[in-house]
Amino acid sequence: MAANMTNQTVSKPRVKLTDPLTNEQRKSLKGIAHQLSPIVTIGAQGVSDRVLEEIGRALDDHELIKIKIPAGSKEQRDAVAQAVVEATQATLISSIGRVCVLLRQNPEANPKLSNLVRFD
Repeated sequence: MAANMTNQTVSKPRVKLTDPLTNEQRKSLKGIAHQLSPIVTIGAQGVSDRVLEEIGRALDDHELIKIKIPAGSKEQRDAVAQAVVEATQATLISSIGRVCVLLRQNPEANPKLSNLVRFD
């Protein structure tokens, strides 16, 4: 009987998100993101092509990520976050201080890497 139970828990269902996200979905994603550490830090040089490539790769692999943006005024941080969102075609889930949470679903994401599958 134990073997049957392990076979049933091998694959987890993927999170189904609507566009636009509902408040309940945002709340759930923020809960998952709370467990994450920033995976990309944008330096003083700002948003470069190389940084955008790394954020894009991280979104492809993990789907839900945190990034850390440089210090500055709230308006400057918001502008950097918006530039990243537009360049990566991601969705901004939350922005608190210098940390932003981004989402970009990938139907072919590796379940071992995807934060949506691992923490759901």
